Amino acid sequence: MRYCIDKAVFDILPTICVGTVCARGVDNRRVYPEISEMLASSIAFCEAAFENIKVKDDPEIICYREAFRTLGINPGKYMCSIEALISRIAKKKGMPCINPLVDLNNAISIKYALPMGTHDLGTIRDDLEVRFSRPGDTFLPFGGTETEQPEENELVYVSGHEVRTRRWTWRQSEIGKITEDTSSVFFPIDGFTDINRERVIQARDELAKLIENIFGTVPTVGFVNISAPETELI
Repeated sequence: MRYCIDKAVFDILPTICVGTVCARGVDNRRVYPEISEMLASSIAFCEAAFENIKVKDDPEIICYREAFRTLGINPGKYMCSIEALISRIAKKKGMPCINPLVDLNNAISIKYALPMGTHDLGTIRDDLEVRFSRPGDTFLPFGGTETEQPEENELVYVSGHEVRTRRWTWRQSEIGKITEDTSSVFFPIDGFTDINRERVIQARDELAKLIENIFGTVPTVGFVNISAPETELI
């Protein structure tokens, strides 16, 4: 099973890059106080860092808003996941604990101001691709029961014809969401080689180390860009 970015995506966003972490044998049913503490620390840091600052005007967020515009996505209507996350925290709304893997994802995402996803590998049969939508692609909204079709040429995370994330890093699907039963997980960390490449790698490596220390399983890591557009999910 592979994770790959289609060439047509690089034609439009040539500097897009993704740090990847893949872990199996995770126990997501237990309580891990260290993850809860890390999430609380990231939230507190974010609240202080963005006090009296418009999130959308921050350089770490602007690059994603500009990429959305390049993709034909209105960033005011469809915010990148990291902008939505930080905006919520900047408004002192906090972030609820959901389950260990999601909380760990949020803690790292907030700390590094990078959009991240969490995908249950147990629900993926075909390769996981980042490509523009095709006829037959369907998306089941988070918490929803009826599928919808992405817009024409919408950038999506997709396995076969099952869209796992719409509008690149906007919203994940009900299919593949992380639950207490999840034992195999894939984290993509999206960035740009000319803007925040080192931060993507730092976030990837810290996440991998935390997974090893907390869950007792050694994850695999990768880095996808225009020169290496795919990696194995093992």
